[in-house]
Amino acid sequence: MNVYPDISYIAKLIAEPARAKILDCLMNGQALPAGELAYIAQVSHPTVSSHLAKLVDGKLLISEQHGRHRYFRLASQEVAEVLEKIGTIAPPVQIRSLRQSVNSGQLRYARTCYDHLAGELGVKITDALLDRGIITLTKEEYLVTEQGKKWFSAFGINLEEAANTRRIFAKPCLDWSERRYHISGWLGEAIAVRFFEQGWINKESNNRAVHLTEKGKRALRDEFDIM
Repeated sequence: MNVYPDISYIAKLIAEPARAKILDCLMNGQALPAGELAYIAQVSHPTVSSHLAKLVDGKLLISEQHGRHRYFRLASQEVAEVLEKIGTIAPPVQIRSLRQSVNSGQLRYARTCYDHLAGELGVKITDALLDRGIITLTKEEYLVTEQGKKWFSAFGINLEEAANTRRIFAKPCLDWSERRYHISGWLGEAIAVRFFEQGWINKESNNRAVHLTEKGKRALRDEFDIM
């Protein structure tokens, strides 16, 4: 009996270019209808329906019914993290236009990885929290120090809320562009949400790239000593 996971099955699902585009555009945790995913993947509606069915069967996506429309999202944060890690060994996409070059630069600087911050910005925030003794890193997770508990409270994040979820609190997620770790899990999402609430970052719909506002630049300098 074969007791090993069938990696080739998942690899084949991800390897198809249109399906790869669908998975990538859903990496920010949003849910999109089939019609919009067909446009993004540049395939017909019957073709995208076939792709989506395979991704759902492979447990990479889940579907949700909202009124007359069915929406699709990544099945879990774990799927997003696997895709992010694959990006660390994948060759870069060939840049063919100025628009692609600009978008690539934006993604490398700051983006969402499912529901937390990634890219240079996400890594710098993680490093700043470590350097200031707000969090510490064990082999598999980040822990908040006593000093950190006070800092997060002042920052507007109630750490006690994490006890009400079954989610992993905070763990390192390998960043595909920086080749270093940023924070995922409950704490990673909480930090990202706080940044959006404060108006320090914003992003366009259907785009993983995150834009740092002028207010955000000042906050990074004052709160995290990031220039």
